[in-house]
Amino acid sequence: MLSIFLGFELINKVPATLHTPLMSGANAISGITLVGAVSLAGTGQQDLANWLGAGAVALATINVVGGYLVTDRMLAMFKKKGS
Repeated sequence: MLSIFLGFELINKVPATLHTPLMSGANAISGITLVGAVSLAGTGQQDLANWLGAGAVALATINVVGGYLVTDRMLAMFKKKGS
């Protein structure tokens, strides 16, 4: 609950021009999470660990791809119409 409140307060205090760099940083962290999830998913330990690793890979992939799409869309808003 505290992290939700803190995240909401931090996002409200960030100027609009800084949202794109922050999104890129969050994507980099999600990419690290994805690498860790891939390395743990195929360890062959237990079935539950493999399923949790596969779920982590899927969710981290969705987060990274979605984050880059949002970042690309935000950067397109700052481009001039003629170029």
